[in-house]
Amino acid sequence: MADQHRIFTESELVLASHNKGKLREIAALFAGRPFTVSSAADHDVPEPDETEDSFAGNALLKAHHTIAATGKPAIADDSGLVVPVLNGAPGIYSARWAGPNRDFIMAMQKVNSSLATTGGTDRRAHFICVLALVWPDGHSELFEGRVEGELVWPPRGDRGFGYDPMFVAAGHDLTFGEMDPQEKLDIGHRADAFAKLVAACFP
Repeated sequence: MADQHRIFTESELVLASHNKGKLREIAALFAGRPFTVSSAADHDVPEPDETEDSFAGNALLKAHHTIAATGKPAIADDSGLVVPVLNGAPGIYSARWAGPNRDFIMAMQKVNSSLATTGGTDRRAHFICVLALVWPDGHSELFEGRVEGELVWPPRGDRGFGYDPMFVAAGHDLTFGEMDPQEKLDIGHRADAFAKLVAACFP
């Protein structure tokens, strides 16, 4: 990535995702700007298999896949829970740990059971989000956000999703599953990455 960030001046930005909630978040982030935000689903672009071995690799893969189908600049993210004592697992496999039915109760149990095999005393963890903004000519910009914290058991709260009910951000007492959704957004890994993206490419 060049030291000089490229400023976004195009008329449309495509989110490389079928997640309607994510589209709402991104559209709200860019509200009032002189371009439209659409999604891969709007263009009938199927989601690709995430075959890379890093968050950045998967974000770039999704963005390039969408550009190949639409010819328009794309934004994609890849995110997950990283537990250092588990050698970074579940990491890029965070969703896959939940299985084809996206059973995150099972996934959280798997994380907790894995921690137990290590003695269970080191429960540090962080969420990572990597955003990729890519243009049709191949230029790309990458931004990483993270939020540090620790894992609790049993899970608490039903306001979040994924691993949120077992994650407490540093300096807070509530899990992401108990926290007001807006407060979680304000301190979360995706907000951190978006803030860096906006400052660099959407000043």
